Amino acid sequence: MHLAHLRLRDFRNYPRLDVDFAPGFHVLLGDNAQGKTNILEAIYLMATLRSFRGVGGAQMIRHGAKGYFVGGKIIGQGEREIKMYWSSRERNLALDGQPVKRLMEYFGTLRTVVFCTEDLQLIKGTARARRRFLDLLLAQTQPGYLPLLQRYMHCVRARNAILKQRLPDEAALDSFSQELVKLGNEIIRARRELIPKFSPLARLAYRRVSNDAEELRIDYLPSVKNDFAVELAQSRARERSFRATLVGPHRDDLQLLQNEKSAAQFGSEGQKRTLAIALKMAQAEFLAGIHGSPPILLIDDVMGELDVKRRSGLLPLLEQARRSSGQVFMTCTEENWPRELGQSLHRWQVHAGNLTPNPAK
Repeated sequence: MHLAHLRLRDFRNYPRLDVDFAPGFHVLLGDNAQGKTNILEAIYLMATLRSFRGVGGAQMIRHGAKGYFVGGKIIGQGEREIKMYWSSRERNLALDGQPVKRLMEYFGTLRTVVFCTEDLQLIKGTARARRRFLDLLLAQTQPGYLPLLQRYMHCVRARNAILKQRLPDEAALDSFSQELVKLGNEIIRARRELIPKFSPLARLAYRRVSNDAEELRIDYLPSVKNDFAVELAQSRARERSFRATLVGPHRDDLQLLQNEKSAAQFGSEGQKRTLAIALKMAQAEFLAGIHGSPPILLIDDVMGELDVKRRSGLLPLLEQARRSSGQVFMTCTEENWPRELGQSLHRWQVHAGNLTPNPAK
């Protein structure tokens, strides 16, 4: 799978952009604030319908414009065309010229894994960041997972609305509770089954990037310990105090341990960064194993944060992408990519919202 063409209109600092990309390794060179990361963000947006920077649609519109357009041509088993437009009044998503009505039919058209400074939130941030990581993995590999999660979260919001009433409707609460348990048990099962498949890849990736410095362990920490229905019923008094649903997979977490110690509490900044990169490497390898081809890798200026040994741990993943005619996009402010890849690079100069080929001298 690769992105053959990218089209932007009024996206971030790009008034207009039309560019063709071949398979292989693309390096985006330029000073800060020129638009390198915006290219990666647009590609990720097409794959996941969200920004990896954690911002909403309004913040991706070029200053002074009414809305943005992002489109692309994807070459995989066949050729697919994505078009999306976002404004405060209008939101359109089309695949091959047809409006997308069900997201489960769209997800997987373009698969990406992004490596960026925000990945540190997987280690240092709240449980929500780690749940999103799990959910994205499952959405990218199980077609029915995303609509399941959407139905569950709709149920949580409806149930919370009832709990916020001065005199909650007990019959309606019981009805939503039954639906919550049914959907929640499916989510818990999917997450529980994922961890034993994903964890060995993460441990191996961590050993490669850290040069066997520590042993990694990943544990799934479900909010539900045994029986969801029983625990939900037992939490009813507390729910009335907090006016919110307090038990369920919307409160799950992942525990990340280095040599049996919490990475968040005891890991150094370097260890946390290494672990975040290892998790993303494992995500890419997991997707490649499921789908038979690697996802597009988006690497946002992380090479400068790694020493030479840790940087070399990424090489097998980059080599795999190259061997299978995959694609890698990497942003750099200077030429600090692994020299082993230097012979087959597509170099691009990024300046003030313009992208131009920059062949090696």
